[in-house]
Amino acid sequence: MKKITAIYPGTFDPVTNGHIDIIKRASGLFDKVIVTIAINSNKKPLFTKDERIDMLKKSLKSFKNVSVDYFEGLIVNYAKKKNAKVLIRGLRAVSDFEYEFQMSLINRKLASDLTTIFLMPNEKYTYLNSSIVRELASLNGKIDDFIPVYVKQKLIKKLKENKIGKMP
Repeated sequence: MKKITAIYPGTFDPVTNGHIDIIKRASGLFDKVIVTIAINSNKKPLFTKDERIDMLKKSLKSFKNVSVDYFEGLIVNYAKKKNAKVLIRGLRAVSDFEYEFQMSLINRKLASDLTTIFLMPNEKYTYLNSSIVRELASLNGKIDDFIPVYVKQKLIKKLKENKIGKMP
């Protein structure tokens, strides 16, 4: 039987329960899932690559077929290097679809053997993204339902260190 490796790329700044829901679903569909942080020099993430890797590893430790990595450059090149045949992309709303659809077509043109699979998170996470979580946390909003406890601790500490928002 053929073993299928899937890659779930993203910024994960920070990882949310919506991301984890997608990863849980993917881990049940594929033999191996690589959650990989996309390093983009045009973006200015709040957390460093190493901090995001740490938060992902701690948040995903219960998934035995999931590993965490990072990449720079084209995802299709990374996928070839890892012998992955599937890219996982999360869709929260119709607004995500157009961009993700365009990216999947470009990736297919660059690597015809790479298939993009769209997974939708549980409906309780459809409005959730990392930017909203960061903003809520910076305004002392309640974020317990949106991110793992460890990630919350790291986010609060980072915001205090950077003197972002209304800290108590």
